[in-house]
Amino acid sequence: MLGSPISHSKSPALHRAAYERLGLPWQYTAIEMDGLRLGEFIGGLDASWRGLSLTMPLKQDVLPLLDALDDVAAATGAANTVLLDEGGRRGFNTDVGGIVRTLREAGVHEVSRGVLLGGGATAASTLVAMSELGAREVRVLVRRPGSAAALVGIGSRLGIQVEEGGLAELAIDRPAELVVSTVPGGTDLGVEASAELIASAALLDVAYDPWPTPLAAGWLAGGGTVVHGLGMLLHQALLQVRIFVNGHPTAPLDDEDAVLDAMRAAVS
Repeated sequence: MLGSPISHSKSPALHRAAYERLGLPWQYTAIEMDGLRLGEFIGGLDASWRGLSLTMPLKQDVLPLLDALDDVAAATGAANTVLLDEGGRRGFNTDVGGIVRTLREAGVHEVSRGVLLGGGATAASTLVAMSELGAREVRVLVRRPGSAAALVGIGSRLGIQVEEGGLAELAIDRPAELVVSTVPGGTDLGVEASAELIASAALLDVAYDPWPTPLAAGWLAGGGTVVHGLGMLLHQALLQVRIFVNGHPTAPLDDEDAVLDAMRAAVS
């Protein structure tokens, strides 16, 4: 697991539980890494390495270092998984599948209008996930005007109407079925969501440490539905395990339900 900061990551616990349940003598560690050192690090890996998980700020930095991308990584412009095998360095994006799977597990199966907080790599994955759930209108709320331009472009390719706005719009009475926050954990947005938005939309906050985030705490206090960020982490990690073990995110593991249970127990 590469990224910065990385000390809070629960990914090592998830992956170790999976490989123990599968009977594989594999090691999975967290390494502090920035984009400036990433190329040298990857270039120095030997045949004992099977793959890498990537978190902020590396999901886009890694792209020029890869030999191939899966369709999801290409669509989002971000890879959070690298498989090292005879095919070279292959990049995948399991964040999209992780978001879709955790929302469906929480009972959110269909979305027509969504609100997305943040404009980075995870936001791009969230937009594609919203598309898979049927979204046709997404409002992207960001601090810096113009920082959602890449998401507007992704939305255009997906056939989604994506418009940019400021975070203050959370306070406006504008209904939606889903709100997803991709801002770092502990961030105070400086605005409280409107009662109408809380009543109409489930909130997925991808941050999980510290928990609850200020946004999630306000949502819960208002009687709204909140989907814990650990769910996304859990399900995207399961898809990563599929990649590292079977070579592809759509190839199920042996006794996968038991593997998922072991991973869930490791972070519950």
